[in-house]
Order: sequence, then C-alpha cells, then structure tokens
Amino acid sequence: MAAAPPEVRLAPFACDPRHSRGRRHAEEDAPGRTAFQRDRDRIVHSTAFRRLVYKTQVFLNHEGDLFRTRLTHSLEVAQLGRSIARSLGLNEDLVEAIALAHDLGHTPFGHAGQDALNECMDGRGGFEHNLQSLRVVDELEERYPRFNGLNLSFETREGILKHCTRANAQRLEAGEPGGVARRFLDGSQPSLEAQLCNLSDEIAYNAHDIDDGLRSGLVTLEQLSEVELFERFRRQALAEFPELQGRRLLYESIRRMLAAQIDDVITATRAALQAAGPASADEARAAGPLVQFSEPMRDRSGMLKRFLLRNLYRHPQVAVKTGQARQVVRDLFAVYLDDPGQMPADFAARADTARTVADYIAGMTDRFAAREHERLTGRNLLA
Repeated sequence: MAAAPPEVRLAPFACDPRHSRGRRHAEEDAPGRTAFQRDRDRIVHSTAFRRLVYKTQVFLNHEGDLFRTRLTHSLEVAQLGRSIARSLGLNEDLVEAIALAHDLGHTPFGHAGQDALNECMDGRGGFEHNLQSLRVVDELEERYPRFNGLNLSFETREGILKHCTRANAQRLEAGEPGGVARRFLDGSQPSLEAQLCNLSDEIAYNAHDIDDGLRSGLVTLEQLSEVELFERFRRQALAEFPELQGRRLLYESIRRMLAAQIDDVITATRAALQAAGPASADEARAAGPLVQFSEPMRDRSGMLKRFLLRNLYRHPQVAVKTGQARQVVRDLFAVYLDDPGQMPADFAARADTARTVADYIAGMTDRFAAREHERLTGRNLLA
C-alpha cells in the first residue's frame, strides 16, 4: 500500500499546503509537489542561496576553510528544524523552506556588515536583514518571466520575516493588507513552523559557534567549563568514554547538548500545545508563542549566549576584523552613492539610489566586497 501523502500525517495545528493562503501572483499547482516543497526548491536554486557559501557567520570567509558560513548555518537550522517538526507533527517542508531562506538577505561580513549598512541607511529607511531576506524572495531574484522574486507562498514568506520594526511593518501592511507584516502590528504569532525555525536558529548558532570558537583558538575548553549547558555534557561524555579528548570530545559533548535541547523543545512544546489546545494553524497563531524551551533550558541557553557574546563575538581579535569589515561597507556605500555608474548597469539605472546601493552591497559575498573595495579605493583592509 502506498504511503499516505504528507498532509494526512500533519497535526491539526500544522500548516497544511492544501490550505495555504497562496502566492502574491497566482500560479497553477505543480504536479507531485506541494506548495512548500516548491518553495524550498525555488530557494535552493536561487542566486542568493548560492552566495551564502561565501558569507560570514562569525569568522570572515577567508579566515579558514572549516568555519561556518551562512550556507552551512542555514543547512544546520533546516536539519534541526525538520527533526523537531517530525516529532511534533508540523510541516517539515515548510520548516525547511523557511530555514534555507531566513538569511538570504544577510550582508557580507555578518552582523558587522548589517550594522554598517543600517548606519549608512539611517534616514533612508534603515536596513534589516530579515526584511532584506523578504525583499530578496519578493523582488530581487530575477528568474521568472511574469513576476519579480520567487513568488513564494504566504506561509514561507511569513516565516522569513522573523523581525520587523513597527515602521517597516506599517509600510508592508499598506502594500499587503493583512499580509506577512500584520502580526507585528496586532501582536499575533507566526505559524508554529516559523516559531520552530526561530528556535532552531538559536540552537544551531549556539552549538556551531562553540565549535568555531574553539577551532579559532579564541575560546578554550577551560573557559567553557563555566557554561553549565556545555560542561554537563562534556562530563557526561568523559564518564562514558574516559579516554576521549580533543575534537572527538568536543563533538560528542556538542552532540549530546543538541540532543538534550531538541528533546526539551519537543517536551515543552507538546505541553504548551496541550494547554492551549489549538485546532488549526490559525488558532495556533492566535495562542501566543508555543514552540519553546522549558524554563530551565531557556536559562541555560541564555547563559551560553551570554558567554559567547562576552568571549567570542566581542573578542578583541574578532573586533579588529569586524571593524575593518564595517569600514569596507561604509566605503562601498559612499562610492556607489556618489557614482552609481560603478555598479552594474541594471542597478545603476534604478531610481532609488540609496536603496539600490543597499541591495547591491547586501547581495555581495565577503570576497567580492573585499575585491570591490580594493578596486574602488586602492586599499586592502582585510588582507
């Protein structure tokens, strides 16, 4: 007997692609693929997705071949999200689509590039990478003859827009009443699949930043001993494998930490769902945040985040590189704003020069931005 279609196995509060709110531009259904599977496929084949392989997570792309990039981070978020979604009866394909697209709008050089571009766009609408990710899939990708962007389903677009200022939400709402920005104005939540991607994002970067921090030499195992969430599983691994050391000990500790967090999310979320009792995806949106850690795990996760902020993200060596990266972005913005002809012709011809410059810079990879900066200024800040 053939397996039941995926929609049949979904929990009642999951997003069912048969009941999707649809796309901004009407299209016929694709044989053999649900709306969310089709979204995922479009994202994977997009230009913006391919660029993620050369975009910074924490360490600049040229600093080492084994550090995470935005692409590997997005894949890890998708893997974690799908694992949890399967246990909760949520739509795995939607979780994967959101996870793979959530960083499409991120600038080169990670948060340093984002902060610099936001400063450059002060008084011009600012810059938010989540909003830029939505802009990528709605407008900037050029793959289809009848519309700009990827024309993704509402549910995927809703999940991509993780954060949004009220001013930007009002602007989006004016152009799309009752659309993806409405929840930032009325206080409702996104789908459970989107909530799961948000939490999977946090779980993924906490884990891989431990790995990258240790690999870089900026963080030590001795320092990590103060972090309860990690140290508990390092000791557990050593109790079972006393001879374990080096990277095998690190990987086993992180693996156990991830497994514990996943189990905690599943248990805590099931309890929240049982208490709220949503009978549909829309009832779940109205019920408040439901995908969650238990309170003890949330506290331990917060401790790890604060440790990484203090010891890795604000490490003097990282600060030097991020300062240089900010300068690259500021210099590029100034040059392109003054002389749009330095950009490709299709960008130079657009009317809103400042936003166009932001779009162009945000789409750059780390190495392309560094090369462009050297070409335009004669300086190599990131050698």
